[in-house]
Amino acid sequence: MSLKLGPAGVPLSCKGRTIVEGMDDITVLGLDAMEVQTVRTVQPHHFDQYWQAGILSWKSDFEMNMHGPYYAELLGSKRERNRTLSKMEASMQAGKLVNARHLTYHVGPYGDFEPGSEANEELINIFSGVVDRVQSIWGVEEEEEEYSAFPWVHEAEPSLVGIETSGRQELWGTVEEVLEVCNHVDGTVPVLNMAHIHARGHGMMRTSEDYAELFDRVRETYGGSKFYCHFAGVEHRMGNALHYTQIKKSDLKFEPFAEYLAEEGDWMDITIISDSPLLEHDAMYMLQHYDKARQRLLEIRARDQRGMITTTQNTSDDENLDSKEEHDSNQISTKSSPSHKSSTIESKKLSKSKTQETNMMSFEEEEDEDDIF
Repeated sequence: MSLKLGPAGVPLSCKGRTIVEGMDDITVLGLDAMEVQTVRTVQPHHFDQYWQAGILSWKSDFEMNMHGPYYAELLGSKRERNRTLSKMEASMQAGKLVNARHLTYHVGPYGDFEPGSEANEELINIFSGVVDRVQSIWGVEEEEEEYSAFPWVHEAEPSLVGIETSGRQELWGTVEEVLEVCNHVDGTVPVLNMAHIHARGHGMMRTSEDYAELFDRVRETYGGSKFYCHFAGVEHRMGNALHYTQIKKSDLKFEPFAEYLAEEGDWMDITIISDSPLLEHDAMYMLQHYDKARQRLLEIRARDQRGMITTTQNTSDDENLDSKEEHDSNQISTKSSPSHKSSTIESKKLSKSKTQETNMMSFEEEEDEDDIF
């Protein structure tokens, strides 16, 4: 299993506020992923930071990702949609600079559409164009020169366009809706925001079986083994997420998720981004609980294996003991039987008789020899 964990943004404990300094601090903490936040729009003066972060990500095993503008209206009027797409365009350009593996986007309200196939078909057309634009920016259609400032475009695949689940009833983005659109558009990936899924489902993510059911549904509908997730505590009411909280103060616990990943997640390649207000602190919290779940699972398996070995040895010892007792019993019964005693006496008599005959024969032979000489 491949698991990457990291915060959504520069760590709170980082003294510097640049992305590269944040990456250094994340690496020191033992984490290996980060999501750059472009909440409203991408500022041009940040592009130098993005390129430096891309170089560092390319030369290391650090996973960079980017979140597009939070406020989106892809199902709104033509003017609202174009405004959203222009903001997304800037994040696509920045995604190439930073070597982002995933570009995450919200869809926004249903607008004039009703939940169902009509809204999904509209979004399939929109995200097909978004994927084409990302590949064009990455130079897939035209081979870039060898002296390119972005060497990763020759080795890495273009950023995957992530479509995130939403946490409110009036917003497009149930798990089923996201899976349907992603299933029809190559180059997209579902972004499973556990806080949103939990809130929209009225607190549905409570046990490891709930996570198993979710990922089985995703695997059956979308396929593959690569997953991109967000996790944080959440305060919710009436099927709507109100705001993120730290994990310890929420009814959405990470322990069941860690248990599922440890027991059944060997087939997965998963990245989990901490959306918590505590950012890297809760990312570390998640990593620690995953390690504990793995350790506990290994201890259980080792104990079961020792139990099996002990049972096998006891069974073998019992079989050997039964065999020995049976053998000793046969010997005792043979010695104590009258027929055995009788045969022993007769054999002794026969032996004695034979001995006497032999002596007589020897005596007679000696007499014959004396007669000869």
